[in-house]
Amino acid sequence: LLWVLVAIVLAYLVFPVFIVAPVSFSSAKYLQFPPPGWSLQWYENYFARPGWVPATLLSIRVALITAVLATLLGTAASLALVRGRFPGRNAINSFMVSPLVVPGIIVAIGVYFFYAQARLVGNPLGLALAHTALALPFVVTNVSATLHGFDERLEYAAMNLGANRWQTFRRVTLPIIRPGVLAGALFAFIVSFDELIVALFVSGSGAVTLPRKMWDSLRQEIDPTIAAVSTILITLSIVILLAAELLRQRSERTRTATWVAEEDELGVRE
Repeated sequence: LLWVLVAIVLAYLVFPVFIVAPVSFSSAKYLQFPPPGWSLQWYENYFARPGWVPATLLSIRVALITAVLATLLGTAASLALVRGRFPGRNAINSFMVSPLVVPGIIVAIGVYFFYAQARLVGNPLGLALAHTALALPFVVTNVSATLHGFDERLEYAAMNLGANRWQTFRRVTLPIIRPGVLAGALFAFIVSFDELIVALFVSGSGAVTLPRKMWDSLRQEIDPTIAAVSTILITLSIVILLAAELLRQRSERTRTATWVAEEDELGVRE
């Protein structure tokens, strides 16, 4: 019964994909399912019509900036939250992951009023900073999970051999937790690339991202070009999520190999 229920829920969530993807190859002049014929005209329209490609490139630039900032800040925060022993650590951890539970519209309104005073509305860098706050919990969650399975004795051994803290982190800690860091960066990228609500408030006319362009297209002109763009976004999201899952599995294998090596070493000593 559980498997049947899970299958029904997954089918409900995935069903729109089976509608959008065929419509993107439709030969009709408007959204129609099933398609009367097949054509690539709407993908050609995506590349030829002004506005779509610049919006896509801007979304990629903003997402890359977001991924870099969120990864640097999230990794540092994870090290402090997992390794640190200071008052209020749990409260800070809850604050770090709060964007996951706070409604996006509330975050967007708060960011808009702050950006309006700071004159950052319509600034791509301001949009990247707002997206960094939204993406930070995903990096913190992934890196913290990796750090919880990390054997700190490896760091102690490196420092005992003369390495300072930075050398220990760069040569010992980072190579082991790298899969978790990269997975967090991928999640940060996709969160920024697909984000719409904050972009509606703070993108203005100078930072129109791809989701904002899709929103405007739905309001002004509805044709299968929007289905083509949606299919491209879905494909990109699937690729990134698969890459994140492969990195997570690699992290698990690395952690398991470390535990097996430790058990073998203890057995030899005994």
